[in-house]
Amino acid sequence: MVTANQTPPMATPRVAAGALFFDDEGRVLLVRPSYKTHWDIPGGYVEPGESPRAACVREIEEELGLTTPLGPMLVVDWAPAEHEGDKLLFIFDAGSLTTKQEQAIRFVDAELTEWRYVATADLEHYGPARLTRRLRTAIAARDRGTATYSEYGNSF
Repeated sequence: MVTANQTPPMATPRVAAGALFFDDEGRVLLVRPSYKTHWDIPGGYVEPGESPRAACVREIEEELGLTTPLGPMLVVDWAPAEHEGDKLLFIFDAGSLTTKQEQAIRFVDAELTEWRYVATADLEHYGPARLTRRLRTAIAARDRGTATYSEYGNSF
């Protein structure tokens, strides 16, 4: 019998989930968080007892004021970060927003200050390299129609 004191150490990563939206030209929707120095995709941390998919839906509602269905998971990325520890990051395909949905975007919780569509070739100008790699991996997974696993944004 193994007691609590004998349990081997195990990872307890932070888990986050984000949504990848596209426009008709294939550009990616990015948002500008008020608490970060770079742009990101809509999403956030998973709460205790919540699935990554449910967290992503909740974050879209909280951040953009939209209720929208999610498509399949595109990427799960092992992405430890200095000063934050181990992280598992999920990206889901959120499809395209209609003009009506775009017009309905409201920054409900004040976490975001701006949104825009960005061409995939320009992603590196909006965030750190690890985010750009993760987003490009997610876009490639969407194009292939197959989810992928990555580490630090690099797929295998």
